[in-house]
Amino acid sequence: MNSTDLSFFSAVAGSGGIGRAALELNTVQSNVTQRIQALEAQLGAKLFDRSKKGVTLTAAGRQLAPYATRIAELLAEAQHVVQDQAEPAGELRVGCLETTAALRLPALVGAFAAACPKVDLGIETGPTQDLVDRVLARRLDGAFVTGPIRHAALVATPMVDEELVLVAPPHIATRKQLLALLAAGSVRALVFRAGCSYRQRTSEVLSRRGCVDMRLMEMGTLDGIIGCIAGGVGVALLPRGVVASAATLGRVALHALDARERAAATVFVVRRDAFMFQGLRRFIALAKDTLSVRDTPSHADRAGGRRKACAARA
Repeated sequence: MNSTDLSFFSAVAGSGGIGRAALELNTVQSNVTQRIQALEAQLGAKLFDRSKKGVTLTAAGRQLAPYATRIAELLAEAQHVVQDQAEPAGELRVGCLETTAALRLPALVGAFAAACPKVDLGIETGPTQDLVDRVLARRLDGAFVTGPIRHAALVATPMVDEELVLVAPPHIATRKQLLALLAAGSVRALVFRAGCSYRQRTSEVLSRRGCVDMRLMEMGTLDGIIGCIAGGVGVALLPRGVVASAATLGRVALHALDARERAAATVFVVRRDAFMFQGLRRFIALAKDTLSVRDTPSHADRAGGRRKACAARA
């Protein structure tokens, strides 16, 4: 039994099929089958039950699975340790909220690429809960998520506080118009998919303003949400920075929230037991410097002209 055999086993277990595992491993099905059969022969136990629908782990397979995962993690960590020299190198896998990716990530990625040219940076976007789960499962080295995060296995580093605003169609430009819309019923709240930290906050913000019939409409991208709002489909709770340009162009109207509602902390989470290799340490340090620089409304007004959107307190 070697690490390659275990990686084939984990791929089959994770994908639920020999063919899907072969695609994931970039090899042929016969190679995967031979590896699994050889592993079963060596262990003297059947690891999978086969059927027309795919494969499922046997009791012995379920016992082996966590060991295979941990061995893969240890090998990856060993590689990081060996490669962790004066100049950062290797792979860095980072997760990011869709809104943070749009607003904050470009400057950070540019700075990191210049500072650590030998590090291969991979970025994955998703909602907070999904990203946290991927960090816990060691599929990501760290992730930008919405705080607070309280988990014994994680360490959260504060990065930046975003100002949330209620984004409405351009013709809903005053407080009176907004309250009338929310009171009318059947309001669509545009949100990211399940696990998004803004979903519950959206419900709370709208209910405080008299919305009694809120319907959620899930969208996969930030551009899709902004486009639907501009088309009059519904409203959304988003950081001011990601919708400022759309507001300046008159595509949407922005409504400021009360002080207790508007703050959204972005934090960077890593596993508490993770090896903090050079590339990860440099990335976090640069993130602190880069993401903490945020535009105040006056700066944004000077940079992009006066906002055409309403900033009346909603």
